[in-house]
Amino acid sequence: MCGIVGYLGNQQAYDILIKGLYRLEYRGYDSAGIALVNNNGNLSVYKTKGKVADLEKAVAGKDISGTVGIAHTRWATHGEPNDANAHPHYSENHKLAIIHNGIIENYQALKTELINRGYHFQSDTDTEVAVQLVQYIMDSHSCPLEDAVPLALNSIVGAYAIVIVDKTHPDRLIAARKGSPLIIGIGKDEYLVGSDATPIVEYTKKVIYLGEEQIAFMTKGEEIRITDLRSVPQTAEIKKLEVNLSQIEKGGYPHFMLKEIFEQPETLRASLLGRLNPELGQVKLSGIIDNEKRFLKAKRIIICACGTSWHAGLIGKYIIEELTRIPVEVEYSSEFRYRNPVIRNDDIVIAISQSGETADTLAAIQLAKEAGAFLFGICNVVGSSIPRATDSGCYTHVGPEIGVASTKAFTAQVTVLFLLAICIAELKGTTSPERCAELIRELQNIPDKIARILVHDKQIEELAKVFTYARNFLYLGRGYNYPIALEGALKLKEISYIHAEGCPAAEMKHGTIALIDEEMPVVVIAPRRGHYDKIRNNIQEIKARKGKIISIVTEGDEDVRKISDYVFEIPDTEECFAPILSVIPLQLLAYHVAIAKGRDVDQPRNLAKSVTVE
Repeated sequence: MCGIVGYLGNQQAYDILIKGLYRLEYRGYDSAGIALVNNNGNLSVYKTKGKVADLEKAVAGKDISGTVGIAHTRWATHGEPNDANAHPHYSENHKLAIIHNGIIENYQALKTELINRGYHFQSDTDTEVAVQLVQYIMDSHSCPLEDAVPLALNSIVGAYAIVIVDKTHPDRLIAARKGSPLIIGIGKDEYLVGSDATPIVEYTKKVIYLGEEQIAFMTKGEEIRITDLRSVPQTAEIKKLEVNLSQIEKGGYPHFMLKEIFEQPETLRASLLGRLNPELGQVKLSGIIDNEKRFLKAKRIIICACGTSWHAGLIGKYIIEELTRIPVEVEYSSEFRYRNPVIRNDDIVIAISQSGETADTLAAIQLAKEAGAFLFGICNVVGSSIPRATDSGCYTHVGPEIGVASTKAFTAQVTVLFLLAICIAELKGTTSPERCAELIRELQNIPDKIARILVHDKQIEELAKVFTYARNFLYLGRGYNYPIALEGALKLKEISYIHAEGCPAAEMKHGTIALIDEEMPVVVIAPRRGHYDKIRNNIQEIKARKGKIISIVTEGDEDVRKISDYVFEIPDTEECFAPILSVIPLQLLAYHVAIAKGRDVDQPRNLAKSVTVE
């Protein structure tokens, strides 16, 4: 969840590190810090509560020289956001500095032992324990840093991505990971380290995705050396980075979130590219076709995900069951991993994650793997942990998503689940070829229909100003659109801090209706296809209690317009595809309400993009 960047080479490190922190700030923005081995040989650590801009102010007039350094932007876990808890952290002798992403679960026991041995701690973090432990091992074993690091890591329980800089060896960086991502860029006589590709892409396309429980030793002028925790040499597989610099810049938009909402026609085309054959009415997903027998014999599918990805999984359940007749269960990864679920070797477990690094989902994958299930991953980040941990899968191909509140990743996940359902249905013969062809033709039209909705952005912006007063929102939907009620509510509370609740429209009468009065805005997702008459009756029930009704309706629907206070139109489509269209005005509504309230939509409080801790 925190952002990590490191540099070792011949350039001045500070500018590269600060630029990298700005690009990583979506991963954490409670505090920020930087450590540099200066030209005079000092190891200087500068850090402060707040954002990267605050760090820049804090280092004004300080010695920021040096060609090796590490930097960090934090999402707080252990210890409140303040200067002392910001990374990097010194060792006791101030010869080492460390940055860390993840959680050290046994930090308290280690800390107590180190205090008893005379070590002093300056922070409340678990991270400081790691660097103090490394120094303790160096001192007590009279061993060099490269030997102390694996010994220390073998004593640590939990997840980590760490980078260590050493004052006595300013030509070297050491990095390691377990359960938290780390990527190493290979430049010309230089190395870059990042928690993802964003701080690296400007400088090199050659990268190494550090493997689980691996340590990388980077020395200026030498080839990288990688070992496991037992110091056994590992092969360094260099891959080409697919991210482009333009994808991680705002491109003229005021916020990444708005840019990513407007990118959705193109990102969905990218998700569909090469996977549809409209002439033959077929979907081709190699991850399914290459494992045809597993999908044909599957008795059950379990979808594991968190947050927005869980909402995508709910929509996936509807379409998979409808087209394939395979029962589907949708599980919160965080709950699935901590109970004793029934998993059979003929089950398929689908793990969904934008980042491919979600800690709870990775743990759910491991649990399913041990039970013998077939694992299928759906994620966006090439080379991330989930694609490596699963048997097969499918990338969403939407490019980097920087805004913390997921938009384009969500619609792409839903699109890939539609493709998956059609592909399995074709293999099993559970849906007629004619019906599959109809769905494929309409799916091709969805990007253009999203573009038609986005034209009405200004209308939604004006409406948003009306509801800045609201302290609560209710979102209602039925069938395929119930998960969109959940997703719309989540988007609003994530970035505007207004309490919002999503609910099946039919369940409103079983308690939620007690909340409705003239102060309660109610968003009703009411396209003409599906349970139209039923949800129109639900709107009447809200109207009778003076709720303020905002309806999402099919273009030209005058019946619901007459009984609503405000209306957003979406193009007509198949019932199953309505969620991809109806979510667009809800994304825009959340965005504009948050802007009207003066919120930081790209970096909402207490949230981070890649949830690599439990």
